[in-house]
Amino acid sequence: MIESILVALLLFAPGALIAIIFHEVAHGWAANALGDPTARERGRLSLNPLRHLDPLGTVAVPLVLFALQMVSLGRVEFLFGWAKPVPVDPRNFRRPRQDMALVAAAGPAINLALAFGLASFGHLVDALPNPAGFLVAEAILFAVQINLLLMLFNLIPVPPLDGGRILVGVLPLGLARALARVEPAGLGLVLLGLFVLPAFLRLSGVAFDPLAQLLLPPLAVLRRLVFSAVGL
Repeated sequence: MIESILVALLLFAPGALIAIIFHEVAHGWAANALGDPTARERGRLSLNPLRHLDPLGTVAVPLVLFALQMVSLGRVEFLFGWAKPVPVDPRNFRRPRQDMALVAAAGPAINLALAFGLASFGHLVDALPNPAGFLVAEAILFAVQINLLLMLFNLIPVPPLDGGRILVGVLPLGLARALARVEPAGLGLVLLGLFVLPAFLRLSGVAFDPLAQLLLPPLAVLRRLVFSAVGL
């Protein structure tokens, strides 16, 4: 069991780190391009994982989810985590609301681009002998899926998730202000609705899985599109 857990960790950790780190750095790149140097000045445009590590979101939560699934299922079906948010000061933008929307969109956009790029490595699998070929194929599939899942999760239209911030940037001012007021409690509400509430309901015998209903169908469609687009 310990050996299989270590192998799975070596296969899945790189894909998860790439997805999370590039997502945050993309926000910083976009902000810097639009006139806000805050992330650059604080050294947050680096791809060094240590500069973005969040003890809870980058380490504790993914490891707990990983361990629970390996022990109970013998495989990893779902991982979730986050990096330390990149600092952005919208006062440095020429159009604060609209530019913040562009900064928010950069995270999901880089995850989609990474999904296509990583999927293209699947062409190398046939040249590898098994079991190496099988293991590399599993690592590529997971890396593609985690990027697509991170993109979809962040596009949920509730601030401070990227989808919410994009909406705040494009909605009429009155609606944008109303939605922006949700931000302090937004992430907690999303986590409560997607993870905590379903867990309690399952204990009561009620089948309720909004994560599967909301994210998994588009994830399956996008995964097929990505691999088809790269000829796999």
